[in-house]
Amino acid sequence: MLKTRARYHLGQVVRHKKHPFRGVVFDVDPEFSNTEEWYLAIPEDSRPRKEQPFYHLLAENDQSYYVAYVSEQNLVADYSGEPVQHPDIPDMFGPFEDGSYPLHFQLN
Repeated sequence: MLKTRARYHLGQVVRHKKHPFRGVVFDVDPEFSNTEEWYLAIPEDSRPRKEQPFYHLLAENDQSYYVAYVSEQNLVADYSGEPVQHPDIPDMFGPFEDGSYPLHFQLN
């Protein structure tokens, strides 16, 4: 049985360590769960380990909003206190408070 503990939680604001974007966690995979094609498209010297949590983010940078899939090793918590402006946030989360977004619904 796979035992993994995610460092970041749903609704938390995080930022990428290497690339200039930040986002809100809306889902977590306990280990890599995307296509092999996606994984191999990452330059070999930058590929993260597959055996770690991967996060689905409602992400933003200076130019656009998008969904990102990022390994835990490439994320840090964002303590800026600034909300993320991604247009899909209100569909999943309540208003920004205390550095994160509360979920609109109860998870099982």
